[in-house]
Amino acid sequence: ARPVLPMRAVAGRRGDETPMLMSDIHSVVLNPPWNVPASIASKELWPKEKANPGYLARNGYTVISTEGGSRLQQKPGPKSSLGLFKFDFDNPYGVYLHDTPAQAGFTRYARQASHGCVRLEKPHALATALLSGDAVWTEQKVADALAKGDTVRARLPAATPVFIFYWTAFAGAEGAMNFRSDPYDWDRMLLQKIGVLGEKA
Repeated sequence: ARPVLPMRAVAGRRGDETPMLMSDIHSVVLNPPWNVPASIASKELWPKEKANPGYLARNGYTVISTEGGSRLQQKPGPKSSLGLFKFDFDNPYGVYLHDTPAQAGFTRYARQASHGCVRLEKPHALATALLSGDAVWTEQKVADALAKGDTVRARLPAATPVFIFYWTAFAGAEGAMNFRSDPYDWDRMLLQKIGVLGEKA
């Protein structure tokens, strides 16, 4: 098998590790709003607002009333943390693949900077590939929806498997071994669980 659409990604930073999982992408959300998790709002965004009044409004955040109280939501648009595309798949971790306005992150060697979701370097290309051949969501309809700015969900004609793995050693396409760093320190945990390393190693 050969890669058909390689791209860089930014994964979760240490403490907000991107989980390993297998699922199926069922939808592409165009112009997605960001429903801010309560932990991010309390630890990061409300302190920024307190230190710099008007920060939330300038960056497109609004307070949304809910049955249990309220939450922050960032409206869709160029400043949105999710960019213009979000790729949804069922999982118990609340993570997804998405676009980002923070393009500088893709040039770094170590790309662990998110809260656990996976930021994609080429989300438009992925959306085009996933919706290819769909009679409803043509490239023109996607372009029109993006330009209009409304949030719409494009369900895929067929779910597409997604696998998120954490490999620090793997064989390349030609069989050569590749080795990577272990930013989450999961190799040590694995070696302890299989008894190669002692608990205090």
